[in-house]
Amino acid sequence: MTHTRRKLVHTEVIPIRWGDMDAMNHVNNTVYFRYMEQTRISWFEQLGVAPDPHGIGPVIVNASCTFMKQIVYPGNVEIRMYVGKPGRSSFETWLELRPSYDAETVYAEGAAKVVWVDFVKGKSTVLPEKIRQIVER
Repeated sequence: MTHTRRKLVHTEVIPIRWGDMDAMNHVNNTVYFRYMEQTRISWFEQLGVAPDPHGIGPVIVNASCTFMKQIVYPGNVEIRMYVGKPGRSSFETWLELRPSYDAETVYAEGAAKVVWVDFVKGKSTVLPEKIRQIVER
């Protein structure tokens, strides 16, 4: 992952479940997005800024994943989340997925743009100062 400016903000360890596997005997591609989603949500909850359908909060407007190696059961997957320079209402995130049985190797890289939204008004809003300070530092 080569990005000019990125900052590690959160690491999550998630068990690889038997049910995460598919008929090809590896973790299904859709599950990688679930792992990344849980990592983002855990970070937001840790900061006290989880999505609030009656207020403001984060949504993603795009998501991608590059699959380099197959992740398989059993084990855990460690997801490292990085953030980039914030804009008025958004910032980029990048994620690296590494299984516990080969923690030195990145098996997949993901990305998502996070936008802060006023859910009642249905439009973007300014990033909370707390988030801006963490992302900018």
